Amino acid sequence: MATLDDELLQSAEEDARAVEYIKTHLPQELQEKFTEDNLYYFLDVIVEYYAESGVLDAEPDSDGYINIDEETVAAYVTQKARKEGIGEFDTDDILLVVQNEMDFEESLISD
Repeated sequence: MATLDDELLQSAEEDARAVEYIKTHLPQELQEKFTEDNLYYFLDVIVEYYAESGVLDAEPDSDGYINIDEETVAAYVTQKARKEGIGEFDTDDILLVVQNEMDFEESLISD
């Protein structure tokens, strides 16, 4: 049985892999625009959106997938970053981060 420290370490390692995946799959100009701290923040807010919106409680389709509106997630992240003073970000740029986060999660399932 894993201890809390083990679980926290595993979560931190997965977050680091997610940030690295997202960063390497973004266009070059966004790789230069977003810091790692930005990407960790975006990742945290994306997870927060999933948890608070109830989207993960939806009934999966026949293939076992839940429909998540990526544009809604990107708008949420953009608004939250502005509200919390993190920065002004273009929703289309954040959309690429959201899509790459979803691709990363999908890669974990298919591996």
